[in-house]
Amino acid sequence: MGGVAMEEMPLSALFEEARKIHLAASESRADQDVVRKGCAMLQKCEDMVGKLGLFSSNETKEDISTNNLKYLLVPFYLAELTEKIKQEDRIPIVKASYAKLKEFFSFCEAMELVPEEELEASSRGGSAPPADRRALKITRFKRQKTAEAKLLEIKERKERRGRSKRAAALSTPVESGEEDIPDDDSEEERDAWLATINLAICKAIDLLEMLKREEEMLSAIKEKQLKDGEDVFSRDALDDRTKKAETWHRDAAARVQYSRPAQPITCATFAQDVLEGRASVSQGHEHKHQPLIFGPASIVNGSLSTERERMIAQVFQPSHRMPTMSIEDAGLTEMNIMNDWQEQTKKAIEEATTSWHNDRPLRRKEEDEEDDDEDEEAVMKARAFDDWKDDNPRGAGNKKLTPCG
Repeated sequence: MGGVAMEEMPLSALFEEARKIHLAASESRADQDVVRKGCAMLQKCEDMVGKLGLFSSNETKEDISTNNLKYLLVPFYLAELTEKIKQEDRIPIVKASYAKLKEFFSFCEAMELVPEEELEASSRGGSAPPADRRALKITRFKRQKTAEAKLLEIKERKERRGRSKRAAALSTPVESGEEDIPDDDSEEERDAWLATINLAICKAIDLLEMLKREEEMLSAIKEKQLKDGEDVFSRDALDDRTKKAETWHRDAAARVQYSRPAQPITCATFAQDVLEGRASVSQGHEHKHQPLIFGPASIVNGSLSTERERMIAQVFQPSHRMPTMSIEDAGLTEMNIMNDWQEQTKKAIEEATTSWHNDRPLRRKEEDEEDDDEDEEAVMKARAFDDWKDDNPRGAGNKKLTPCG
């Protein structure tokens, strides 16, 4: 259906077509093109309702005809379809849907369609206690179930009446002029549309709360990203980066088969030059860090052979010891020590793990032999002490305490 055909459609046909799209999108996941088409139809319906002046601010629900009641649902249907639109920046979609729901709620409030408890809760905002909010949600849920049950009852009643009319038409011929003229302003159709509007009000209140929380979360995330300076990359940019990285790795894997590995960089100064582009890895470097020499020792060439040369070299030297190696050399030395220690530890753990079961009986036997030797030594020592006590009775050497001493 092109734009010209949409312009030529009457309001009732345009609304019914958009209502079918909304029903299909609510029951299942509809295509984005269909959703956008439904939004365009509902926007056209909204413009036509405004131009025709179907509703007035000083009217109530009793003043609106049954044929026009259904057009109160245009902002609600437009809000729900707008919320289902998918795009990278979600915040404008949420704001547009929230604005349409507020418009629908305000218009229903002016038409005296919103219950009093919902109006009181809306005036209080989010300051109500949790118990009151829970009771309000339970009441809203019951009201929603009542509206759904009423719509189902009206639908079944229409189906039964249609079946009975078809059966009567088959059994009794209908003469010309006696056909049933459909009454668009009947009470049943009015009750159906009022129940649909009540159901939409319940859903709109829940959707308003959900969209408000979603907008707060999205705004907080966006603010945090702007604050941290994080760049939001599109999917195309990420795919391009991934392709470049994969190409670089493939080329490097192909080159490594025919090239010799470069010597490791052991100098921080040369590494910084390579990173900043002042040198390349293939260039040879001779960064020999010798201890700093001050005073006359800096002008002495060769080795210091005589005592005089050594004394001259010590003039104006620092009071503390000078370093004998650079930081890079010290790091490499510590790295080698750590590697050796890790290898020794790993080897010791493997030996202990593999020989533990084999050495266990032998160790137990050695421990038993040691215990037997200790027991024999203790017994011999006890026997020798008993013999000594027999040879030296208690008090035998203390002659001064005896009466005849």
